[in-house]
Amino acid sequence: MNPKPSLIAELIAEFLGTFVLMLFGTGVVAMVVLFPSSHPGETIHGGFTNITLGWGLGVTMGIYIAGKVSGAHLNPAVTLAFAVFRGFPWRKVMPYSIAQTAGAFAAAALVYWNYLPAFRQTDPQLDRTAGIFTTFPAFPAILLAGFLDQLIGTALLLLLVFAIIDEFNSPPGANLAPAMIGLVVVAIGMSFGGMHGYAINPARDFGPRLFTVVAGFHNNGLTDGTRVWWIPVVAPLLGGLVGAALYDFGIRRFLRPS
Repeated sequence: MNPKPSLIAELIAEFLGTFVLMLFGTGVVAMVVLFPSSHPGETIHGGFTNITLGWGLGVTMGIYIAGKVSGAHLNPAVTLAFAVFRGFPWRKVMPYSIAQTAGAFAAAALVYWNYLPAFRQTDPQLDRTAGIFTTFPAFPAILLAGFLDQLIGTALLLLLVFAIIDEFNSPPGANLAPAMIGLVVVAIGMSFGGMHGYAINPARDFGPRLFTVVAGFHNNGLTDGTRVWWIPVVAPLLGGLVGAALYDFGIRRFLRPS
């Protein structure tokens, strides 16, 4: 019988799982943004469909990496929801969140290093491409629209994650659950990806945003005066609780054996 993983092992798994998730996610955005076609409005390497598929596959791969050791939260909104509704230890919530954010930061740094020649060609002043790493509102004057979008998207994520992994429901099996959750992220991106870039994950957004500040990006949403950073942090945390509550009080209570 394998011993229960230590907290350090769980944090390493969360770091690496989020790291891989973010490599695929930010990598696919870099491919789309940094390699435009000669035709206006077109790119050599696809568009928004590629981005949603890349993020969904990244989530799937990250879960496969970390699932057995840490449960593969890879998202502070997931960790918080599990603490509130599934008995996840509160003492682990902050360490998990820090590990996830650090993994996202490290992935952003590696993607930037890999694509540095393209950044120097496309955006030498680093004032237009921070959106490769982090999210921004489509309508800066209406920030609450982005807040609602993030809340809905993350509520959908946790509603469906809880449904997919619920032993009282009809789970797809541990080997298929990561793929199904990845598809959920694809669907959310395709349906709710426009208003604020569907971060639906505070670590996925804040870690790379911190990197953009360190790397000298001027349009970073944290130190550029726009202060949009809090929306993809606060709204997903609240949205995750809403989605988890909807599942538990709307579905799970009818599934428990008497």
